[in-house]
Amino acid sequence: MAVKSLVTGGAGFIGAHVTNELIKLRHTVVVLDDLSGGFEENVNPKAKLVVGSVTDHVLLEKLFAENQFDYVYHLAAYAAEGLSHFIKRFNYTNNLIGSVNLINESVKHKVKCFVFTSSIAVYGANQLPMREDMIPLPEDPYGIAKFAVEQDLKVTHEMFGLNYVIFRPHNVYGEYQNLGDRYRNVVGIFMNQLMQGKPLTVFGDGDQSRAFSYIGDVAPYIANCVNIPEAYNQVFNIGGDNTYSVNQLAHAVMDAMDIKMDLRHLPPRNEVMHAYSDHERAKEVFKIKDEDFCSLDEGLKQMADWAKKTGINKSQRFKNIEIFEKLPAVWLED
Repeated sequence: MAVKSLVTGGAGFIGAHVTNELIKLRHTVVVLDDLSGGFEENVNPKAKLVVGSVTDHVLLEKLFAENQFDYVYHLAAYAAEGLSHFIKRFNYTNNLIGSVNLINESVKHKVKCFVFTSSIAVYGANQLPMREDMIPLPEDPYGIAKFAVEQDLKVTHEMFGLNYVIFRPHNVYGEYQNLGDRYRNVVGIFMNQLMQGKPLTVFGDGDQSRAFSYIGDVAPYIANCVNIPEAYNQVFNIGGDNTYSVNQLAHAVMDAMDIKMDLRHLPPRNEVMHAYSDHERAKEVFKIKDEDFCSLDEGLKQMADWAKKTGINKSQRFKNIEIFEKLPAVWLED
């Protein structure tokens, strides 16, 4: 009998790639997505798309009753970390309550393993390199919601035996990224601005640093983790090792796109200045070698080729801002 998996957020960026990897692994895949940040054309034609939200517990009850899912891959989230300060209710409803709805159904229907994409946002500031044995100290509502789901999975396993694998990816970029999202995914924002002939917007002096991760280096491990017993009930950082400043990234993106523009420095926003993580645990359990990951230049070139074919995506303003105080002005521009 074929293995059946549910992928939430499977029309979005990471979810679409994980779905593709699961199809390669011969899973029968049902994708649940509300299409708020993803696109129907991202969904593998061999997967079944159900349009709906993880916040709709009635829909989830019906979906789980009709399908005996072996595995749940939960990638649906509104992952705009900086914006989460200004959309607290929306953030917790979608990223926390929606996750709990899925966990409930997974317990009731004896799912074999629940795979959850968390974030290095759970660590907060000044914990470098970020290691899984550190005490998380998230500094924004997005990170708080992610850590709360992690904690719920832990106590759910202890209470009901639901197995889980938690990944904390970081700054993932690549094909299928929503180029029109002005609040998240800096690589996609830069490429979209370049194609429009606009300067690249950089918050602060641009010296804040991140390690960037190409999607093709991350998605296969997320998909295949259910076949690795040693991964069960563990938390893994996963992604690139090398750090770059936002200024360095901007110039690397211009090189990949072969378009030169000026940088437009904006007032700094409230964000962690430096963020990079240790990946030794993932390398050991998943047998990852350094040479398995592509360089930043290689990954950006692949994404740039796709972005040029996809074309300009008009940036949409988030319509449900709850708090306007201290909201960066650029997020209100048309």
